Amino acid sequence: MTTFACGHCGAALAFEGVRTEICPYCASPNFVERPTSSQPDPDFVVPFARDSELARRSLDRWLGSRTLFADPALRAAKVEDLRAIYVPAYLYSAVANTEYTAQIGENYTETETYRVKDAGGKSRTETRTVTRTEYRPLAGRHLQYVTDVIVSASVGLPNRELSRALPFDLKQMHRFSPALISGWMTEEFSRAADECRSASRSAALDQVGQRLRRFMPGDSFSDLAWNTRVSWESLDPILVPVWVFVVTYRDDKQPLRIVINGQTGKVTGKVPLSPWKIAIGIAVVLAIVAATIYLLAGRT
Repeated sequence: MTTFACGHCGAALAFEGVRTEICPYCASPNFVERPTSSQPDPDFVVPFARDSELARRSLDRWLGSRTLFADPALRAAKVEDLRAIYVPAYLYSAVANTEYTAQIGENYTETETYRVKDAGGKSRTETRTVTRTEYRPLAGRHLQYVTDVIVSASVGLPNRELSRALPFDLKQMHRFSPALISGWMTEEFSRAADECRSASRSAALDQVGQRLRRFMPGDSFSDLAWNTRVSWESLDPILVPVWVFVVTYRDDKQPLRIVINGQTGKVTGKVPLSPWKIAIGIAVVLAIVAATIYLLAGRT
């Protein structure tokens, strides 16, 4: 298997009997052969479940739904440039032991009286039901097993982009075998395991916070604070499937990159907007509002 390195984005990809001149991550032609490095081998592989035709149709629909205010230069983009890549990542799990404090709100209703004046200036007493909240302190401990945290180990595809394409169905994950990735483009592990462990731990703590918020009793809560200790951490190198579409649509702009989950078909990316299209859209809305106000004023 031959390994290539991109001199622009730093991605290192391996091919089985394939040579390329264009980086699939940044569309740079600065892509040269290099010796294979001593990176970790994956333990597991999440296989592709979608073929290129399904991925192209998903991308066509996604682009079509975003062309109203998109940069018109995108019309020249060719979906044929879609590339399939097995992206390196780490699968993290841990036991999270959390101590927390919060103020729990319980709602109750009261009937209160108040004075009002009628059109003649006479005062009278009326009643209304109001909802009030009483807060009580709460403290406790929450123990949970955090699983299925995936963090990118790729220089070419940062975690912020891979995370938008999540989730992957890990029930379909297989123990790694070279036969599973034969004929596919595969990126080497290019981020250190310790760096990915730190990012995974941060993502796990975010999960703990989300679960604590759902766990809180009562009608409302405030001042939630917690301290979490993790133990029994596990960090397994895996490969996950993505389709990547990169197009240089303007010389003065960064290439557009769209990522498609190779298992679910979920499409993620940020289509560049056209300022003049947005300006025209705002002008049309303002004109409609002005016309509506004018017509309503003419009827009164």
